[in-house]
Amino acid sequence: MFTSIAIIGRPNVGKSTLFNKLTRSRKAIVSDFSGLTKDRNHGYITFGDQKSLIIDTGGIAQDESILKEDIAEQAWIAAEESSLIIFLLDGSENLNKEDLDILSRLRKLNKKFITVLNKSDKITDSLLKEDLLKKGIGEYFEISAEHSRNITDLRTYIKDSLPDKQYITPEGKKIAVLGRPNAGKSTFINKFINEDRLIVSEIAGTTIDAISIPFTVDDQEFIFIDTAGIRKGYKNNHKVEYFSYVRAMHSVEECDVVIFICDAQEGIVDQDLKIINMVCEMGKPIVIALNKIDLLTKKEKDDLYETKRAQSNFVADFIKLEISGIKGLGFKRLFRITNTIIETSQKKYITSYLNKLLSKFIEQSAPPSVAGRQLKLKQVHFGGINPTTLIIHSNQDKKIPQNYRKYLENSFRSELKLESIQLRLIFRKSENPFEGKVNKLSDRQVKKRLRMVKHIKKSKK
Repeated sequence: MFTSIAIIGRPNVGKSTLFNKLTRSRKAIVSDFSGLTKDRNHGYITFGDQKSLIIDTGGIAQDESILKEDIAEQAWIAAEESSLIIFLLDGSENLNKEDLDILSRLRKLNKKFITVLNKSDKITDSLLKEDLLKKGIGEYFEISAEHSRNITDLRTYIKDSLPDKQYITPEGKKIAVLGRPNAGKSTFINKFINEDRLIVSEIAGTTIDAISIPFTVDDQEFIFIDTAGIRKGYKNNHKVEYFSYVRAMHSVEECDVVIFICDAQEGIVDQDLKIINMVCEMGKPIVIALNKIDLLTKKEKDDLYETKRAQSNFVADFIKLEISGIKGLGFKRLFRITNTIIETSQKKYITSYLNKLLSKFIEQSAPPSVAGRQLKLKQVHFGGINPTTLIIHSNQDKKIPQNYRKYLENSFRSELKLESIQLRLIFRKSENPFEGKVNKLSDRQVKKRLRMVKHIKKSKK
C-alpha cells in the first residue's frame, strides 16, 4: 500500500528542515524566518522497496489574517488525507496554546500520529515533556533535524508506525491512466473494455477518485486505474482536487505503467510536462497517448509534433501514439506496446551481458581523462526496476563528465530497448584491494635496495 505522511506543527519548529532530512533533498526552503512555508511541499521517503509520499505543511498559527488561515487550512487538508501524521514540536520551548489547539484537533481527526520533539540538542529549562505527559502523551521521539541527530532512528520509527495494508490489491498488470481534466481518460477506458463503467461528461473533473477496473486480454489479467485529472495549481485548490492529486500519485506508485492521455486539440502543455515529470520522479514507464486525434486535420497533426514541447528532449524518449477514445482508434497498437513496455520494464539483466555491452560502448567511444587520470569503467551490474537501474564500477564516481554519462545512458537505452522506460545509471568508485596494505621487504631485499641507491649515487658523480 502506498502511504502518505504529513508533517504539521506551529511555525518555526523545523518542519521544512525535517522534511529535507527525511526525503534526503533540499526541496523545502529553510530559514530562521517564521512562516516561510506557505504551500504544501511534496517529496518521497523510501524504506527499501517501500515508498511513501511525505508532505511539508505551513505552520498552523493563531492569526486573524486571511493568509494565515489559508496556510492552516492547507495543513489540515494534508493531515486529513495522510495515513500517518508527524506532530512536530520545538523541544527547547514549553507547550503553548497553539500546540495545545493542534493536539486537540489532531485527536478529533481520529488519525494515527507520532509526536516528535525537535531541537533537542539545545540546553533549556523547558517543561515540555512534563506538559506532554499531563496531556496523555508519554511516548515521543527526540531529534535535532538541523544536526541530523536521531534522524536514522526516526526513519525506522516512522516505518514501524505506518498502518498495515488495509485492502487487497487485485491481481494483474496495473495500468494507471493520467492526464489533465477532460482529456478523455474515462471515455478511453469505457471504450476499451466495452462497458460504461465510468461517468463521462463534458464537464471537466467528473472523476474525483482513483477507480480500479479489472479486465482480461488473451487470458492475461490487467487492471485499469482511472485517476482524476490533475489541474494547474492543485496544491492551492479545493481539498477535493488536492485529494484527487494524492490518490493519483498513489495509483502511479502501485501501477506497472502509466498511459498519459493528452488532448491532441490542445497539444502538450506545461501542465502535461509537470505531470509527466512527477511520474518520472517515481521511476514508472510512460506512454503518451494523443487523444481526440480524429478531430484534427492533417496540417493540425503535423503542427502538433512541431511544437517546442513535443520536440523537447524531456519527452523525446517516450513513445507517442495517436488514439481516439470515442471511436476506438489506435487501441490495439496502444495496448500491444503498453504490454511490451510492462514486460521490458520488469526485466532483469545478467551481469555478463551488461559487461559485454559496456565493453562495446567503451570501444566505440573511449572514456575521457578526469583530473589528469584516465577514466576506467571496470564492470556493470543490474540494480533494480522502476526505474531500471544499472550500477557501474569505475575508478571515479563523482567527476565523470555529464556528456559521457549521457552517452552511456543513451547507449544502454538503445541496446536494451528501454524507450518510454526510466533508466538510472549509478557510478560507484571501485575499492583498491591493496589500499592500506603494507608490503614489508625482507632483509635481503632491504640490502639489495641499499646497494642500488649507492650505485646510483656513484654513477651521478
